[in-house]
Amino acid sequence: VLLTMPAVLMGVVLVLTLIGTTLNIQSFLGTIMATGVAVANAILLVSFAEHHRKQGHSAEEAAREGASSRARPILMTGLAMMVGMLPMALGIMEGGEQVAPLGQAVIGGLLAATVSSLLILPAVYAILEKRGAIQSPSLDPDDPMSIHYEPSHVTVPS
Repeated sequence: VLLTMPAVLMGVVLVLTLIGTTLNIQSFLGTIMATGVAVANAILLVSFAEHHRKQGHSAEEAAREGASSRARPILMTGLAMMVGMLPMALGIMEGGEQVAPLGQAVIGGLLAATVSSLLILPAVYAILEKRGAIQSPSLDPDDPMSIHYEPSHVTVPS
């Protein structure tokens, strides 16, 4: 999930460099906004892949299924945010030059993060999951995915 953050930063820096805009408070706010949406999209994809993994699918199948089934929601979220920021990024309204870097940063960051979420994140997920590098961070002894799981500790609801 954290893999999307460097993609956001690269997209922001690339777009701001191409446009000739400096890094400022507005572009930093845009970076934070793009990071929030990108991380939410990545969580959506990884949680769906993890659901398939728990159903017995291989790491590659789970990653492929997660990416293909969540591609439309991720693309719709990213495109809606980018299109919504387009008037701001163009700076066409009164005082628009001041807030244009915010829109430009959001568009650049989300463009890079969306591509990263759909192409790179599933591959990294499959590699790490296959190696067994991903374990539940849960400390709950009732969580079967936790390294602290104790079957005798599970309470049955009455």
